[in-house]
Amino acid sequence: MSSETRALRVAIVGAGPAGIYAADALMKHDDLAERGVSIDLYERMPAPFGLIRYGVAPDHPRIKGIITALHKVLDKPQVRLLGNIDYGTDVTLTDLKRHYDAVIFSTGATDDRGLNIPGVDLERSYGAAQFVAWYDGHPDFPRTWPLEEEKVAVIGVGNVALDVARVLAKTGDELLPTEIPANVYEGLKANKAVEVHVFGRRGPAQAKFTPLELKELDHSPNIEVVVNPEDIEYDEGSAVARRSSKITDQVATIIENYAIREPKQGAIHKLFLHFFENPVEILGEDGKVVGLRTERTELDGTGNVQPTGRTTDWDVTAIYRAVGYLSDNLPEIPFDHAAGVIPNEAGRIFDDGSHLPGLYTTGWVKRGPVGLIGHTKGDANETVECIVEDMKNDHLGSPEEPAEDAIISLLEERSIPFTTWDGWYRLDEHERSLGAAEGRERVKVVEREEMLAASEPDKVRKV
Repeated sequence: MSSETRALRVAIVGAGPAGIYAADALMKHDDLAERGVSIDLYERMPAPFGLIRYGVAPDHPRIKGIITALHKVLDKPQVRLLGNIDYGTDVTLTDLKRHYDAVIFSTGATDDRGLNIPGVDLERSYGAAQFVAWYDGHPDFPRTWPLEEEKVAVIGVGNVALDVARVLAKTGDELLPTEIPANVYEGLKANKAVEVHVFGRRGPAQAKFTPLELKELDHSPNIEVVVNPEDIEYDEGSAVARRSSKITDQVATIIENYAIREPKQGAIHKLFLHFFENPVEILGEDGKVVGLRTERTELDGTGNVQPTGRTTDWDVTAIYRAVGYLSDNLPEIPFDHAAGVIPNEAGRIFDDGSHLPGLYTTGWVKRGPVGLIGHTKGDANETVECIVEDMKNDHLGSPEEPAEDAIISLLEERSIPFTTWDGWYRLDEHERSLGAAEGRERVKVVEREEMLAASEPDKVRKV
């Protein structure tokens, strides 16, 4: 069958929101309506949804509701989910080129970006991404987490920092109604933290929180949010930022309200939001964290800050670094280590100034870990436009075995236990049944082997 008379074959590596949005954009593109498109979504985990399943705090059901929209995409007959498959190990770039006209890499960002200050490698200095993976029940991370410290610091002023701080400041019983597995509940129930300090080097108008996340801190009866009134400061650049962005203005207003409010009665934990405090050193003794040193900053008129030379040592004995995520360097794919992305132009993957035919990228691995989940829709649309243009100009790959069943035969020959979309429905039902037994909507399965067993990866629905 010639490439003109068969459906366009596309592999998407990474079945998180970015990859699923790319699949949706391909199916909706007018220029592919006549030819049609056949999409295989490869996912390293046995279950789909990526960041939503393993990166969103369990007490965020509204954000997890995005899964409903993603479900509709994966229900389409043009899409197959092939889970529990590790790109670079189970399948290689050569395999994908042999079977697909185009390959889109949407592997996101799962590791922690480095923080270059002394003491970062001390014991009890943690990357926030690892803590998030633990409380979200990621099977590739430890089942326990040390929560022995009473005073804890979180470095960063983004939503991940707020998630980490909120989870640390809540009680285990508050989080029990969510989908957290038993090991996470037991860990959080034993958490000894009573003070959580969040540090940012700039001011309220420069914080990267979203209003909803910031307001959520106050929803817990056990958390008192504390902001020093001296941290409420703006310059002309900050005023411009507030006037030009409704979200920025809302965030600043919420922070202001925290600074002037009366103490919350009955709250057993305090969550401090510190601004204009730039972390310069993690202090240690005997190889363990015993404090955090920050340098006071001040606004310079443009919304940026400059150092003052005044330092403060904070009495904290555990540090969580929430300064950004970092994408993985994928085998056989060029990678910009400084930017933490795959080198690309509008989604076309480039190496030494040349586009690699048939190779594309989207999502955080394309542009860096910034923006909200929904922002990856625009990335997907841009990348798909490039694929369609390259199809028209005959600049895609030249697969030798594009038949849909060829890749399934390869996986079966290699005895790779892959999961499917039908398998997700079985796993979903299993997790919901575990939750129903405890009066909860769901209890997340952690162990990979149990996920595979519940998914029963013995059939592929659409071949």
